[in-house]
Amino acid sequence: MTSEQQPPEAAASRPSRGLVITVAAVLAVLLAVVATVVLWPEDAAKPAAAPPPPTPTATPTPSPTPTPTPTKSPPPYAYFPVGTCFDHPQLSPVITKAEQRPCTGDHDGEVVANLRLPDNLSGELPIAVAMRDGCKDAETTAKAHQTDGKSYYPREFGPALANYKDGWRDYTCTLTAGNKQGSPKLPTPLRP
Repeated sequence: MTSEQQPPEAAASRPSRGLVITVAAVLAVLLAVVATVVLWPEDAAKPAAAPPPPTPTATPTPSPTPTPTPTKSPPPYAYFPVGTCFDHPQLSPVITKAEQRPCTGDHDGEVVANLRLPDNLSGELPIAVAMRDGCKDAETTAKAHQTDGKSYYPREFGPALANYKDGWRDYTCTLTAGNKQGSPKLPTPLRP
């Protein structure tokens, strides 16, 4: 026997080459299955439950009237609270917009009432007539309280047609010492 050959018992006790390859293949398949099971991502997350339906709320009913007078910004025309004294560009040539003034100094006029125009007026003239007619009682009463013998003139300030169409309805009734630019000023507040 040569040294290259092994004894017959040792060769018989060694597994055959085909058996080794088969065992290795089975182990590789088993390892792949185990790895797949361990590393496989879990089922996709279940979708969250749907939120409950919103509770029903009352739907506001539309108003049949035009847009109300905006309250967050001042009107785009002369408008002051009752009792406010002012100068106005139609009476004072040195100013360009109506300005509040102290009643204890010279001023063009004083607010005697604030009223609201009706809906559905159709032009500048109907607006002016409605303001004039609306202010008559307040201006007549205020004039009657002035016992100094001076002349007082009614004057109304309110929305132009474009403002009226935008929903502005408030207007101001005033008494002044004159009826044109450069007229005399009131030196004191009107008597209540």
